[in-house]
Amino acid sequence: MGSLESEFFTMSKSVDSKEFKPLDPEEFREKAHKAVDFIADYYKNIENYPVLSQVQPGYLRNRLPKTPPNTPESFDIILRDVQNDIIPGMTHWLSPNFFAFFPATVSSAAFVGEMLCNCFNAVGFNWLASPAATELEMVVMDWLATMLQLPKSFMFSGSGGGVLQSTTSESILCTLVAARDRVLEEIGVQHIGKLVVYGSDQTHSTYMKVCKIAGIHPHNIRSLPTTVEDDFSLSPRLLRKVIEADVAQGLVPLYLCATMGTTSTTAIDPIKHLANVAVDYRIWIHVDAAYGGSACICPEYRHFLEGVELVDSLSLSPHKWLLTYLDCCCLWVKNPNLIVDSLSTNPEYLKNKISESDSVVSYKDWQVGTGRKFKSLRLWLILRSYGVTNLQNHIRTDIQMAKMFERFVRSDPRFEITVPRRFSLVCFRLKQFNGFDSAYIELLNKMLLERVNSTGRVYMTHTVVGGVYLLRFAVGATLTKDCHVVAAWELIKETTDALVKECYA
Repeated sequence: MGSLESEFFTMSKSVDSKEFKPLDPEEFREKAHKAVDFIADYYKNIENYPVLSQVQPGYLRNRLPKTPPNTPESFDIILRDVQNDIIPGMTHWLSPNFFAFFPATVSSAAFVGEMLCNCFNAVGFNWLASPAATELEMVVMDWLATMLQLPKSFMFSGSGGGVLQSTTSESILCTLVAARDRVLEEIGVQHIGKLVVYGSDQTHSTYMKVCKIAGIHPHNIRSLPTTVEDDFSLSPRLLRKVIEADVAQGLVPLYLCATMGTTSTTAIDPIKHLANVAVDYRIWIHVDAAYGGSACICPEYRHFLEGVELVDSLSLSPHKWLLTYLDCCCLWVKNPNLIVDSLSTNPEYLKNKISESDSVVSYKDWQVGTGRKFKSLRLWLILRSYGVTNLQNHIRTDIQMAKMFERFVRSDPRFEITVPRRFSLVCFRLKQFNGFDSAYIELLNKMLLERVNSTGRVYMTHTVVGGVYLLRFAVGATLTKDCHVVAAWELIKETTDALVKECYA
């Protein structure tokens, strides 16, 4: 026996005699059943956990071993450790008492869709890699566009098309790069320092990050101020004024990000009026409708998209309100060729006759990376399992619960609604009462939020707009019912009573 064979024989004898099978169908069946039971029990008992995790930094590093195991561990023991070690460190976004940020909605249909996605593990970078993954995504994106009453110019059945990105940030980056390259082709790459982009001071915080990644000079990222008089939406008049000043300085207006449902207050930028300004300067107009866009499948909210026919791209995130699980962001573009021209790659090992015939979509050229999951399965199962009517009613129910909370706030003279409620987010605060000055009222609002969240019974967040500290109450977790909203309000009132009593103690 040669030295190599001898070494291999020695090594093989040291391996556990049990054959290693990373994907054994029967073992998978057993573990999957146990995992589903664990998940179902978690959902069933989720209200028993504090909504906001109560652990301290470093808790998990102190509980877990310093090194991984050398030999397999029992799946039952692993699940036990998930229960004992992981769950205490979770902030439970699916709790019916989660009223922070925006919701991350889920559903049985989406869960099964994700299971099927993981089952096939298709890496659908081009049509040939997974024809069903590509074509189902095209179908589902057109279905959603139809639900939103988007013009044909955004649909594959028209002259545009849609793609599933992971996040709004990626959608903005892809469209911004396409807009950048279109203009640089005309003025020359050496003038990239002249490009200017626009948004409001309520535009999502990742917008500035994305602009920097795309090579926009920080000094040329315009964050235009909003006012309470305009309900914190972007003023078309101000936009035109700023653009005119930039043009006068020899700068080149490039891109406008309008928002339909800002994170802080769900402010809505007037898309039609902003577009009428932007088109005069050939500015790429993108609408970030990550949260509010889903409501537009209901006819009574569709008017918020008025003027969408004038924009170049639109994105919304079904994981926020359409029961889809993370992550899922829909992006529609009027001119897909501009995206493809900027993002396409064509290495030899991916070339094939069908893709080169230009008769199919290669989604790798619509995104930053190459690999991509079969995400459209989730949306397809949701749309087929529930239908448009049930999805509309789901959104309407959340909005009705928010309206109920809004009535509660208005019924208490110590509180005020600070901005108009548009969807299912209520922004409110303790107002000046009992002779307390504004500084002390702000302190009381901060203490109120901290104490409510520290109970573990409810989780809310805050924001600051126009220099004013606000409390945000976002209704929309999949399991939330009227009783949870009522209980949250009772807790807020009780906590306020205790704080006011302490003030006079």
